[in-house]
This record gives sequence, structure tokens and C-alpha cells, in this order.
Amino acid sequence: MHVPDGFINAPVSVATGAVAAAAVAVSLRGARRELAGAAQGSGTGAERTAPLAGLVAAFIFAVQMLNFPVAAGTSGHLLGGALAAILVGPYTGVLCVSVVLLMQGVLFADGGLTALGVNITDMAIVTTVVAYALFRGLVKVLPRRRRSITVASFVAALVSVPAAAMAFTALYALGGTADVPIGKVFAAMVGVHVLIGIGEAAITALTVGAVIAVRPDLVYGARGLTAPLELRTSPLAAPDGEPVAAPAPADEPATVPAAASAAAPRRSVRRVWLAGLAAALVCAGGLSYYASASPDGLEKVAQDQGIAAKAKDHATKDSPLADYSVKDITDPRLAGGLAGVIGVGATLAAGTGVFVVLRRRRSAGAGEAAAPAAERPTPEQV
Repeated sequence: MHVPDGFINAPVSVATGAVAAAAVAVSLRGARRELAGAAQGSGTGAERTAPLAGLVAAFIFAVQMLNFPVAAGTSGHLLGGALAAILVGPYTGVLCVSVVLLMQGVLFADGGLTALGVNITDMAIVTTVVAYALFRGLVKVLPRRRRSITVASFVAALVSVPAAAMAFTALYALGGTADVPIGKVFAAMVGVHVLIGIGEAAITALTVGAVIAVRPDLVYGARGLTAPLELRTSPLAAPDGEPVAAPAPADEPATVPAAASAAAPRRSVRRVWLAGLAAALVCAGGLSYYASASPDGLEKVAQDQGIAAKAKDHATKDSPLADYSVKDITDPRLAGGLAGVIGVGATLAAGTGVFVVLRRRRSAGAGEAAAPAAERPTPEQV
């Protein structure tokens, strides 16, 4: 789905660049609220939510290296918009995928630089918006259980991929540089990306389900969806007949009253962070060697429809990490694995840096807003 330079003409590329810039600007403001809310909802320190969001970006980068076979010599890979939106929120999700696309374009010559706006619009904005809107709609009608969140994640991710394929087709209809029938492009893109969407859905549901199993409080999409703790009389009631708190079903984490939640100690996220980082390094540094070498969905359609001839050389084609391989290392397994590890580290650093700045600005703004109130004299002082 990474659009190279030359597929889309300059006017549409500039227009999508403006759309992408505006969406990123809006997401920067929205992400501050999401990161602050995540810190309160999970009982962790606010300073720890930024590294978690950065980890999501690094994990998406790593899993995108795992192309899986689809059909007829075609492969696919994770887009990540649904996964990011459900784990850390839609605004933060847009930023996560945008950071991944920026790292891929600059360091690995994957996705054109003049087409960066097209790629952010298609892979970061469309997938995130479509997936999270569908996810929220599903969790409102499904039973309030953990497995419902996993099911909703699967469906949302599945739909988000052909939605991105349709968005690309629309952009190509407006600014495509090759004279090809749009109907054929639409049918080919949507057809293959429905199949790729199944893989996307499986990866998203498995990842969300794994996080929910150990720390449901860290899943943004699960906040406010857990069943409250109910008081009802049970055989173990007190002798005076007063009802006691009955435990919530094993499949539903009980919510904690606000007062108790505020008094609860902060919960460490170090183990989750380390586990996520280890998984990303294994995917990028090891499993990526066994990924499918077949062209991905867009590449295959471009080859079949004669669009590929319009592709231009990437501006960073001579990068030491171009094509996800470290230059001058002859062993392909070592070259690819090392490039993947470097990519995970670079994406983690860039993503965490962005979100740390957002958290600090949010904290500084909150402190300035609270300062005037603190300076007002109390009635006792008067």
C-alpha cells in the first residue's frame, strides 16, 4: 500500500500533503488528551504513557516487515491503523502510523517522499478513522465483555484495509499518471485487499486480545466498556443479611470506584513495555527473513495494470538501509535483521520523542491553568 513517487501527479500530491498536515496538527492536540486520559485510566504515571505510544509505533513498523502470502503471487502486510487506534486512541494512532511512514520513507526508501501526503492520508488517516468508528459502533451493541472488544477489533481491522484500497483508487482517479481504466484498478485493489484485510484482522485481534489478557486498562478502546461491580445478596452474605460485593465474571474486569481508583498505587507498565519491545525486535530482526518475497497488493496491481512504469526512483534509494537491508553486509539474513532492529530503534525513539513532548506540553498547560486558582485567597485567609 506504500505509494511510490510518480504514481500520483503533483497537484493531488500537494493537496493530500495539506490534508495530511492538517490531520497531523489536529491529532497532535487530540493525542495530548488521549495520553493524559490513558495515564489516569491505567493508574500509571503520566510520564509512562508516551513510551507506550512510542512502542506501538515501533511494533507496527516491525510487523509491517512480515509480508504474508495472499494469493496468485501476491503478499500483504499490516497497515496498523486499526491496531494503533484501538490500543492508544484514534488521534495518537494517526501519529503512530505517520511516524512509521516517515521512518520508512526517509531511512528505507519505502514509499515516495513526494507521496508522503498520499500515504499518510491513505494508511494513517483513512484506516484509523474507518476502523475506530466501526469499532466504537460495534462495542456499543455487543455484550460488555473482553471478547467483544477482540471481535470488534477483528471486524474493524478487516474493513479498514479495503477502505484504504478504495481511498487510493479515488486518489488515483483524481491524479493518476497512467491512463488505465479506473474500474479495473478499483476491482483489483479492493479484491486483493479484502484478502489482505483478513491477515490484518487476525494480527490486530491477536495483539489486542493479548494486551487485554494482561492489562486491559492499557487498551484505549476498552476504557469505559467494562461492567461495573454489582452488589447483590449471596450465600456468603454477612450474618445481618447485608449484601456483599459479588465478584465480576471472569470474562469482565470490574470497574473500581473513582475514590478507590485515585487511592490505588500506580501500576507498573515495565513488563508490558519490555514484552512489546521484545516482540517487535523478534519480528523485525528474525521473522522478517522468512517474510514473503512476492509483491504486495499495490505493487501487484501496479504491475498488472501498467501503473508500475510510472514509478520514479526514490530520493533516498542510496540510503545505507534502502530496501530494509544494511548496505555492504553480504549475508542477507544478517543485513535484513540488522536493518529491522535499527528501524525498530529509530521508530521507537522518534515516536517516544514526539509523545514525550506532547505529554510535557499538556502537563505544563495544566499547571499554568491551575496556578491562578491556587493563588486565590481562601475564605479562611480572607
